Amino acid sequence: MTTLNEPRSPTRIPFPTVDEIARHCHQSAEPETVHIEVHLPGPINAERLRSAFGEALTHHPRILMREAPGPWYRRRYEWELTTTPDMDVVTFPPPTQDALKQARTRSLTNTPPLTASPPIRLEAIDLPHGTALVLTVNHTALDGPACLRVLATAAELYGGHANTPTAPPTRPPDTPEPPTETPSVWTPPARVAPGTPDPAPGGNGLLLTELPVPDRPKGSPYTVNDQLMVTTALMIAHWNREHGAHPRPMRITMPVDDRPRGTDMPIGNGTRLVEVTFAPGELTSDPAAMGELLHRTATRTRALKSLHRPQLGHGATLLTSPVVPVAWRAALTRGLRRAAAPWTSTTLLSNIGRVPYTLDFGGAAGRAHAVWFSAPARMPRGLTVTTASTAGRLHVALRWSRALLGPGDGAHLRDLFEHYLHTTEEHRA
Repeated sequence: MTTLNEPRSPTRIPFPTVDEIARHCHQSAEPETVHIEVHLPGPINAERLRSAFGEALTHHPRILMREAPGPWYRRRYEWELTTTPDMDVVTFPPPTQDALKQARTRSLTNTPPLTASPPIRLEAIDLPHGTALVLTVNHTALDGPACLRVLATAAELYGGHANTPTAPPTRPPDTPEPPTETPSVWTPPARVAPGTPDPAPGGNGLLLTELPVPDRPKGSPYTVNDQLMVTTALMIAHWNREHGAHPRPMRITMPVDDRPRGTDMPIGNGTRLVEVTFAPGELTSDPAAMGELLHRTATRTRALKSLHRPQLGHGATLLTSPVVPVAWRAALTRGLRRAAAPWTSTTLLSNIGRVPYTLDFGGAAGRAHAVWFSAPARMPRGLTVTTASTAGRLHVALRWSRALLGPGDGAHLRDLFEHYLHTTEEHRA
């Protein structure tokens, strides 16, 4: 029986399926971090930011968590919720010439530990013209949209400007269409052909770029997301042809997030993953065929988004059932992941879409004019594409495994992405 003088035991929450699978498959050589980078036009006050971000964490208490210790024979990992952070997660590196580059490198190579609450890190970097906020997230615990919601709350507390999320863009009404044929899911998909691996050991490389949001005729049956999907597929198909890879079906993983964006947004890993497949013969940049390719892609993505299924599929749900010690399930999960590597999708395209918050810090700091996200790019995929739009611009992050590609490869892929994004604009529905 607990007395009034005894400290209350922290609340514990079993790891959801996504968190447990990620925890099983952790690799120190290729950390599973989400990188978020927000650029503001002016300087930011260090103490006000530290205070606002700390208060924002208490507005979203689900982010204040750490992995609870337990014996090897426990049947579940558990999150232990805390009332306050275990450490100060906001830091201000010295304003050197390479401060932003170094912060990005840390975001891709140094994972915030699960043993300290919260498993995130925020660095504020002074720039010649403004401030960059670099948020690093341990993807075992949280995803990008959830942490952006927390940052939006911090901006509101810092600047006093409401960050009420804008309504999502409307898409044309669905019309019943028969599903288009796609290659069998039992066919191993194409891999991104190796380029010139980076001599730097382990981790990921990153390239950020800014492009115009692609034009789309009013009333088109496809969305900007469909244009980005086609662009990504054509970019990799072109890259693989240049590197002599045998044509194979392309399979692109696409996160789908149905959560509300208000202050009641569930915090954690809340997206479900679907896979969009392309046959080799579909991936042509012929302007005459582009309209049909965009239309087929729209039909596929619409059908996949409408499916109701567990976040990682029924197999992952079964694999995380707490019927045996979690350490045994971890060994089984890692073995199955290695065995299933040839069937892993070609790449991941995560389109955040239009950032729904103004991220206005007010005063001298101002309103965000660029927001980038990047998703982990561990092998066997080795490449991810993440996009978001802010202030009428498309912010694209290419992230790759250094074991597969190097900086020059990333620059070439960027050029291919820009080229094929433009070809999707040339078509008129």
